Amino acid sequence: MIKKVEVFAARLQLKEPFVISYVHLDDMPTILTRIETDKGVVGWGEAVPDQNVTGETWESTYHVIKHVLAPLLINEDPFAVERIHKKFNEKIDGVPSAKAALDIALYDLMGKITGQPVYQLIGGKAHKELQVPRVISIKSPEEMAKDASEFVASGFRNIKIKVGTNAELDIARIRAVREAIGDEVQLRVDANQGWNRMETLKVIRETIACHVDWYEQPVKAHDLRALKEIRALSPCSIMVDEGVHNIYDLVDVIEMRAADMLNIKLMKSGGIYPALALASLAEAAEMPCQVGSMVESAIATMAGAHLAISKSIIHTNEMVGPLMFVKDVANVTYDKDILQLSHKAGLGIEVDEQYVKEITCFSCEIK
Repeated sequence: MIKKVEVFAARLQLKEPFVISYVHLDDMPTILTRIETDKGVVGWGEAVPDQNVTGETWESTYHVIKHVLAPLLINEDPFAVERIHKKFNEKIDGVPSAKAALDIALYDLMGKITGQPVYQLIGGKAHKELQVPRVISIKSPEEMAKDASEFVASGFRNIKIKVGTNAELDIARIRAVREAIGDEVQLRVDANQGWNRMETLKVIRETIACHVDWYEQPVKAHDLRALKEIRALSPCSIMVDEGVHNIYDLVDVIEMRAADMLNIKLMKSGGIYPALALASLAEAAEMPCQVGSMVESAIATMAGAHLAISKSIIHTNEMVGPLMFVKDVANVTYDKDILQLSHKAGLGIEVDEQYVKEITCFSCEIK
């Protein structure tokens, strides 16, 4: 039985600012959760809220976990994930990253109690390995091209670039990066809702020679009609990200044929359990998936990695958060662009609890 939940509001130092179409971050605010059973087994979880995507702030997520969700776990069976999510959803609508912070910790607990890595609890290994891209923040075309060239030289075979501030400049960014990395390296483009329909079609038309694998969430999350029209006219694949949080959103996308691919994020869906439902629904619609990231620490990164490796419909992932921090709360190993999953129980990582305390701004304990 669960006897204690601890919540840590922390900030992780980035190697460089993370810049996308709607935000500039100099460090990464995160909420870490530590759940302990009456037998002394500990599970770790994480929330990385995004007020522009999930409608949650760092502060609100901390208080929702402390006052609303964590009390529901006391004296609960950590294996009762269906019942726990039902309790969460009946108590409060939305707040997916807050729910994910506890969901991830439950899966870490279940793995440690059974002596199994999380991926064994949700389907086993569907893939031999996980290849990750390098993600490049919005900068000048020249700076982005330089970063991309250096990443490729260090062994990465896939580059993702953030755009969405200015369509004309974005075209120059895409062209510059493609020229820098050559034709053999894969290229993904993510506008994070930064364009409108006409701008999107112009960018796709003007960068057709750049052989972009897919364009991700080009328009506002709510505008599925525009996304549908773009997909109908685009010779390239269109991925929906911010437009899908849960299975109800995905039903709409599938019915409208508004996207070719789906980006699943634990912070949007509410954790591993609801993300599995998204993957199953996408598989029924023959819609390839990716597991994305909100630039998460080793904790949520490994949760996403376990999900990504366990489902055949999940073709790609972006488990790159640990590559972007000066120091992380646990060690994650990469062999060039291959993320190494251990065979250890749970998430397979050892959280540095002393470092967690050092980077924590405020915390609480619920018993």
